[in-house]
Amino acid sequence: MGKLDVITIGRSSVDLYGAQVGGRLEDMRSFAKYVGGSPTNMAVGTARLGLRSGLITRVGDEHMGRFVREQLAAEGVDVRGVATDPGRLTALVLLGIRDREQFPLIFYRENCADMALSEDDIDPAFIAEARAVVATGTHLSHPRTEAAVLKALRLARENGARTALDIDYRPNLWGLSGHGDGENRFIPSRAVTAKLQSTLHLFDLIVGTEEEFHIAGGATDTIAALRAVRAVSNAVLVCKRGPMGAAAFTGDIPDTLDEGLSGPGFPIEVFNVLGAGDGFMSGLLKGWLDDEDWPTALKYANACGALAVSRHGCAPAYPSWTELQFFFGRGIRNPALRLDRALEQVHWATTRKGDWPVMRVFAFDHRKQLEEKAEAAGVGRERIGRFKELCLKAALEVAGGRHGYGILCDPRLGREALFRAAGQGLWIGRPVEQPGSRPLELEIGPDFGSDLAQWPSEHVVKVLCFYHPDDDAAMKARQEETVMRLAGAARANGLEFLLEIIPSKVGPVEDDTTARVIQRFYDIGVYPDWWKLEPMKTRGAWAAACEAITRNDPHTRGIVVLGLEAPAEELQASFRQAARFDLVKGFAVGRSIFGEPARRWLAGEIGDDEAVGEMARSYAGLCAAWDEARGLTTGGKGEAAQ
Repeated sequence: MGKLDVITIGRSSVDLYGAQVGGRLEDMRSFAKYVGGSPTNMAVGTARLGLRSGLITRVGDEHMGRFVREQLAAEGVDVRGVATDPGRLTALVLLGIRDREQFPLIFYRENCADMALSEDDIDPAFIAEARAVVATGTHLSHPRTEAAVLKALRLARENGARTALDIDYRPNLWGLSGHGDGENRFIPSRAVTAKLQSTLHLFDLIVGTEEEFHIAGGATDTIAALRAVRAVSNAVLVCKRGPMGAAAFTGDIPDTLDEGLSGPGFPIEVFNVLGAGDGFMSGLLKGWLDDEDWPTALKYANACGALAVSRHGCAPAYPSWTELQFFFGRGIRNPALRLDRALEQVHWATTRKGDWPVMRVFAFDHRKQLEEKAEAAGVGRERIGRFKELCLKAALEVAGGRHGYGILCDPRLGREALFRAAGQGLWIGRPVEQPGSRPLELEIGPDFGSDLAQWPSEHVVKVLCFYHPDDDAAMKARQEETVMRLAGAARANGLEFLLEIIPSKVGPVEDDTTARVIQRFYDIGVYPDWWKLEPMKTRGAWAAACEAITRNDPHTRGIVVLGLEAPAEELQASFRQAARFDLVKGFAVGRSIFGEPARRWLAGEIGDDEAVGEMARSYAGLCAAWDEARGLTTGGKGEAAQ
């Protein structure tokens, strides 16, 4: 035992969250898609806090099931216990934020995949790896799922693992009300109370709201309900009290909730209560499994709950461990936490999906240069799109299904290539600038956000800005305003942002020039996920640039080096200089790879296979040069910027 800290078991769904706030669910025009279901949310929440979490559930053999599986894997959740059901669909939930009191939701769970969970889905070897198993109430509502939960709990207890229950009472999931009553949190039922009480002795920790303890205890007086639960269970009981925090009871139940153990509360503005309990439970499990005292565990839980109710969505709202420590250390600056820019930046930067420690990017997002080549060859611009498909083919050939490779491709001339790149495992960046524009103008707009709303989530927004610290005030203001609007639109749409700056095309550069540009963008509130920088000549220039980035954003993705159409020898020399710094993750090079093949192919001098072969050889050569410079071929790590 010990490979996993916690396994959760039960519901798994796709949450379709109404994007509009303040209206009826009937009036929602668009929806954001997240993973959902209480155990699934807790698996994500605990993983973000640094616990090794796993999930036991079922999903459908379709797009939504694959979405759940991929999202969990990206969050670091062990998905070995996620079974694929060939005959049932993944559950869906439609949710909305009406106001501070109303959060309508509809469960689409008729014969859904997770309710087909059975004893056969419980692998004793998997359970044996966990220090704790956490169940939720819904899966005690049906004999088949109840049998699966009871088997998992029995195995956990035989292994000496801890067990916990989140009561998670949804009356309509117990068949007590109709589909339109998903928001209802309490309907009394002797049958439900009896079913819950038959299992409460199996748990070391039981968590619920006052209403959930009412159903577990069979009484609408909270103290009486807690005493009824205590009569059948020796578990630690944690009663959630909304804005008043929570109370933990390790022994006899006193006369008031205020006499229980408690942790500090966090007075913040409530934006969305949906999923708050799962965030709370994630923090509580972190403290419990780290053997903290109950006031500390409740502090974690209350903080995670506060952060959850301040944001849109359930699992996406939960904090990382780094973010939680930032929140504790700095305190509440704005009760509307989602409007706290510093906190939201830490949240975004520490919960991004995927990891790109090495970046080998074939950049063929060029438009102006390829249009000039097509004109020189006397062929139509439609031929450029076909050539970009060949560029993609070369990139995929070199990548060979391995991680750490990517492309930069535009949708105006390379639309089909972008379509074909989807789901191939490549890092994908898309440019938005008008080629060569200064001051910066964009090919999208004027409403950047509406355009970016149509982008797939795996695409990265890339913009090139010819910016120099000695530009006049008017030029600076115009370019900065465009970049700020674009960065805000990218973040609002959940897209990563790459900022490329080339000061050398504008004026003379010194060792501190690029660092000054970087600092200026941070000063105006632009926090790119990626920086794309020209190859700098000196170690001092690289050191200054890296220091400026890490000082302002220690969670940045990193830097990629551009090529500027340099010959292979110069590129390799620039790689050796840049690779000394760990913050530089790789390169994004284009014309040095495709320039000559494009000219010859457009002129009809070579065919498709020859063009692909030439580009693949050049691209593979640069990949090898970067790997050698970084020491990846011999296991070296490069030198961190000091």
